[in-house]
Amino acid sequence: MRGVVWPALALTCLAGPALAFAGSAGTAGGPLAFLSLGFVVGIGHALESDHMAAVATMMDRGESHRTLIARGAVWGAGHTLALFVICSVVVLLGLTISGRIEAALEAAVGVLIAALGARVLWRLRRDRVHIHVHSHGGRPHIHAHSHASEDVPHSEAPHEHPHPAPARGHMATMGVGVLHGAAGSAGLLVLTVAATDTYLEALVYFLVFGAGTIVGMTLFSAVASYPLGLLQRGTNWMRTATSAVIGAVAVFVGGSLALESLHALSTAM
Repeated sequence: MRGVVWPALALTCLAGPALAFAGSAGTAGGPLAFLSLGFVVGIGHALESDHMAAVATMMDRGESHRTLIARGAVWGAGHTLALFVICSVVVLLGLTISGRIEAALEAAVGVLIAALGARVLWRLRRDRVHIHVHSHGGRPHIHAHSHASEDVPHSEAPHEHPHPAPARGHMATMGVGVLHGAAGSAGLLVLTVAATDTYLEALVYFLVFGAGTIVGMTLFSAVASYPLGLLQRGTNWMRTATSAVIGAVAVFVGGSLALESLHALSTAM
């Protein structure tokens, strides 16, 4: 997967304290240092551009901070599940993941991200979303509202909307995480097999790396939820512009990844 500059800088900043802590364990700190590094690398892996683009498209829904943070954690859980299952099976059975399979999975991820971005742009055009304040049970709140299916003037239209449960859409988020994890399994296998001596060490590393990806994406979702919330409380053009940027970036990142992976796939065949 391809990263971006600031996640790499964040990874560098986090790696130092983690390795310093691991080294303080003395001569027995070798395995601890390796696992600490795996955790930090997992955080950096979660912050790669295609991961953030995919999760950002699913955060653009006017949901609460808690729900947006949970969405990042669910993505991380799906990513970890796929990585651990695939890598464990491959290591225990002595199998390999070919470059062709890796490229095909990367291409599938790119197509999915581009489709998520296109969906954001399509919804933006279809729903004619706007922001306003109203109240339920005497409690005012702000939400995004659409009158796309109504044929009466806006001033006469009812401003009712459902309040979805926090779990809404989480299965789809997990599915995206699973696909991302499957695509990243080949690279993780190369690193782990080269750096571990036993099956147990490899399995533990898979788990620690996966925990890092969960923490990394949860932190990203927590940080991103606040500016998104502020933008949702702004003017209509601010929210529209934010959605358009998220969708366009996702289409660009996903399309670039898909084209690059398809080229690698054609070369490997």
